[in-house]
Formats: sequence, structure tokens, C-alpha cells
Amino acid sequence: MNYTSLHQCVHDLERHKHLVRIDAPIDANLEAAAIQRRVFAAGGPALLFTNVVGTEFPMASNLFGSWERCQFLFRSTYAAVERLVQLKIDPTSALRSPLKYATAPFSALNMLPRYVGDGPVVAHETTISKLPQLVSWPRDGGGFVTLPQVYTEDPRHPGLKRSNLGMYRIQLTGNDYVPDEEIGLHYQIHRSIGVHQRLAMERGEPFRVNIFVGGPPAMNLAAVMPLPEGMSELGFAGALAGRRTRMIRRAGGLPIYADADFAIVGTVIPGELKPEGPFGDHLGYYSLAHPFPVLKVEKVYHRRNAIWPFTVVGRPPQEDTMFGRLIHELTGPIIPTVLPGIKEVHAVDAAGVHPLLLAIGSERYMPFREVERPQELLTQACAILGQGQLSLAKFLWIAAEQDDAKLDLHDIAKFFTHMLRRADWTRDLHFLTETTIDTLDYSGSDLNAGSKLIVAAVGRPMFDLATEVLSSLRLPDGFSDPRIVMPGVLAVRGPKCRRPSFEPSTSGDSDTTEDLRRFCNSFTAADSINQFRMVLVVDDPQFVSESLGNFLWVTFTRTNPAADIDGVEAFTHQKHWGCRGALVLDARIKPHHAPVLEEDPEVTKRIEAMAVIGGPLAGLW
Repeated sequence: MNYTSLHQCVHDLERHKHLVRIDAPIDANLEAAAIQRRVFAAGGPALLFTNVVGTEFPMASNLFGSWERCQFLFRSTYAAVERLVQLKIDPTSALRSPLKYATAPFSALNMLPRYVGDGPVVAHETTISKLPQLVSWPRDGGGFVTLPQVYTEDPRHPGLKRSNLGMYRIQLTGNDYVPDEEIGLHYQIHRSIGVHQRLAMERGEPFRVNIFVGGPPAMNLAAVMPLPEGMSELGFAGALAGRRTRMIRRAGGLPIYADADFAIVGTVIPGELKPEGPFGDHLGYYSLAHPFPVLKVEKVYHRRNAIWPFTVVGRPPQEDTMFGRLIHELTGPIIPTVLPGIKEVHAVDAAGVHPLLLAIGSERYMPFREVERPQELLTQACAILGQGQLSLAKFLWIAAEQDDAKLDLHDIAKFFTHMLRRADWTRDLHFLTETTIDTLDYSGSDLNAGSKLIVAAVGRPMFDLATEVLSSLRLPDGFSDPRIVMPGVLAVRGPKCRRPSFEPSTSGDSDTTEDLRRFCNSFTAADSINQFRMVLVVDDPQFVSESLGNFLWVTFTRTNPAADIDGVEAFTHQKHWGCRGALVLDARIKPHHAPVLEEDPEVTKRIEAMAVIGGPLAGLW
């Protein structure tokens, strides 16, 4: 079924028992988000909140909350889009299988967005304060749009062809924003909207931004797709929706998506920044308040019977995990054509996506010799870190396909076992210092600032991986409670962090680097702790060792490679850092880190009370 509106989509989901209505009064301030998190975790249905406190508009969530539902939403067009991707990879496929690709020209036609003179979205006008004000976490700075479709155009080449559609969060209320007149724009590093704004500033032109909310689900997916700069998200949305994207042409302004439920039209105020945030984000921590551009609101439109869709982010997995899977399924086959020699790349959702990237490459330079150390893998790793949003990766672990043809990046425990048995810490660690990392990652020393680590391994297994703690292990003072995380990985409790390494001491206290160095200096390469290839210094070893997800989340979201990695018998040779014993990662929470997301206990109590037998939320989780 090709949806023409969100209302039609919601009705279809309900008819097929993929959606449940909640008619009880629900507050968009914390309650709706708390319900969404529980229903997603339980693998539950999409939700339609019909009685939202303080607004006339119903809210919908969890539309993409399961892989089964994602497949259902795009059941009529997903295969056609896959065929278009295959044709992009190999255009001769159509010659070999003409029947299979017979409908491809029609799908390609849907990729041409078109102008229209009018559309449902402009039927009515409202104000920002009358929109649903979703607050997901207690410290959020105000109400946010969490499924926005933010539309801009290249000032040099106005029009649909060079446009950009991205999902950049929008703060509707709070902080210093003038009510109903100003809203906050937040976009991370390496986003095309920044390119457009820079061009507008250089040309001395107003930077116009339109924000769409709702409409057929294809537009939401298009807004998060990491398409190459210059490739139209509107075209992708049309192919996935099964119909050309309709844009209302407006004199003197940007076009408006005709089939959206809401549209906010405005212009960025030149030279003005205001604090945006905090906001509970998808790494599982708050992104803090920082100066970001301000949008002067000119019009707020909505269609008849408009529905406000939303999602809730937090520590993975959440609903946006499904977006990641859709992206991987559709774009994964393209990776080898963009990055020669690379078989597969996997951004690990459990680690917050950008903090940890796994890859399988190949060593092809000298096939007549046995490869004893990474060569081409390093070239491929650099190529990965130079490719679009992959450049935001903080840790990149890359293996060689020929060492194990069955290696699966989605079997993460097995992949780490493969790497830990082969990686030589004296040569296979490659740091990139004083560089950029994801805007939402607060493990570095400043906004967008941190370091990266490439771990490349090739060849036969060289190391055994310990699976038990020997009684002979002795830890230095202040370190305790050793726990096995997985074969070859040990977690120990460290002292509470007092100050980060980049801040000067004011009272003679030690910093995080000194704690780590003291730990490593307590051992030699001959000690039993080196049976573990990796040692994690953490706040709660039991928590880290309880699950693979806990290990990935704690280790890779709380570690800045250049500052928080040390090792037993560490050395520097010709500016290359390595260690002869265990690699030690400081994955404790540091004073400069953003707070971990936690629910308001009172809200939790209210929501759980509504879920008892006979309550309005009974049976949803």
C-alpha cells in the first residue's frame, strides 16, 4: 500500500492490529515518552495518543518500533528500492534479468519530486505553543520535535534538485526563545544543512528553513538516510513512497511538503545564537546546552485531522535502532562500490552508533606472500574515516576477510574474539589525535573535539584469551572487584574520577590519566593480568560484565582514545604508541561527561499505575 498521508498510515496499522489507541489523558511532558520506551522495549504496537494534555492534536509513536512493522509500512515499495540500489551498483543487471527489473523505470520516475500549487498541509494555521510539547527526559530544556524533516536549499542552485532534507532536532520552547516567535535549530557536525547555511552567510542572503512533521512514513526515513551530498532525499522518499514527492511552490520562500501534517516556515536570524538543550540523546546521556542558530518563525501550518508523530531516543536500543537497520539493509550493498576492498561496515547501535565502527576489509597488495601485519587494511580504514558520516566514528576495529570468510560483523562477541586473538598492541593501534568526533559524544575535551583509534588485525591467531581470574592476580590500591566480561576482557573497579586530564590541578589531586598510569605501572608484561588482552577500568564491573550491550555502551561511550587508553609496559617508538602487555581503557564516568539519562521517579510511578490490570495501559508491556 502506498500511503498518501500519515492518517492513512495510522488507519492501516490499526486495521492490521499494528497500532493501539490510548484514549486516556496523557501528558506530553514526560508521560508519553515513558510509555513509548516501555512499549518499544516490550516489542509492542504503534501508539496513537488521542487525548494529549494541553493540545488539540493527537500524537503517534512507535510507528517504526519493530522490524516486522517497518517491513509492513514499506511492503509495496521496499523491493523496488532494493532493485534501484542493485542497478546503481551494477547497471548491467537489467540486461541479465529484464523481467526482474521491468518496473525499475516507474520507480525511477517516482524519484522526480514535483511542484504543485496547493496541498493539505496549508489548510489551517496555528502557533508553536499550540503544538504538542514533547519532553522526553527530566532535564530536557523544553519541548522538542523528535521526528522533524528539516528542508533547506543550496543558495547557489535553488530548487528541489540541490535541496537537503535532514532530521535535525528542533527545540520549540524553553531557554531564551521568544514564545511563538523563535525556535532552536540543532545540527551535528558533518550535516549538509551546515553547508547550506555557510553558503547563505557568505552570500549575505537570508537562510530560509522549512520544517515538516508527519506525512507518509517514507519522508521520515529519507530524512535520516546518509545520502551523498547533492543526492536528493526527496527523490529517495518518492521511490520509497511509491509516488512522486509533492512540494508546494511559494513565491519568495522555500517550497512546502504538500502531504505533511505540519509545516513550520521560518528564517534563521543572522548572527544570533541562543542556548539549545539540554536534550536526552541517543547515546544514553544528555547533550548539554550549547549556542545554536535560532529560527524566526513566520508561519505554522497544519492539515485537517493532523497527527503529531514522535519518537523517543535514549540508551540503545530504542525506536531509532530500526532506522539504523533500514539504512544498513538498503545502503550496505553499496559500501564495496564506494570503498574498494571493504566487504562490510557496521556502526554498532549498542555503543551509540558513532562511537564504535566495525569493518571487514581485505589484504590484496601481495597475494604471493603471507600477510603478517596490516597493510591495505590501514588504507581502507583511512578511507572509511574519510567517508561521510562514517568519519564521526571514534573507534574503528577492522579485520581481514581472508582470515575468516565466515566472520560476521553482527556477531559482535565473535568479532571481538577474532580481533583480540590477532591484534598486536605493539604495532596495531593507530591513534588520530586532536580531531573531530560526534557532537553528541562528551568523552572528548570539548564540543566536537576528541580523538580516534584504529585497531587493525590480520593473520593467524597469536594470543590465547583468558576466561577466568587467577587467584594470583593482585590489583593496586584503589582498584578492586575483577570481573570477566568476555574471553580476554576483564573489568575492574577504579577510584572515582576527580578531574579530567585536560584540567589543571588546584588541590594536588590526581587526574584520570594519573590513575590509569598508576594502574599500568603496577604490572609488567610477565604478570598474569596480561592473559586478558583488554582491561577496563570502570565504575561498576558487575554491570559491565552482565551483558554484551552493557560492555559496548560503557566502554565506547565513556572513553576518549588518546586520553583514556594506556597499557602495561607502554612505550612510544618513532611517535607510534604501543604496549607489550594488556591494553587498559579507562571507561569510568569523568567529571566533564554529560549526565546519564534517568526517568523521573514520580512519572514512573504514575505510568506503572496506569498499566495495572484494568488500567488504560494494561497489556501494553
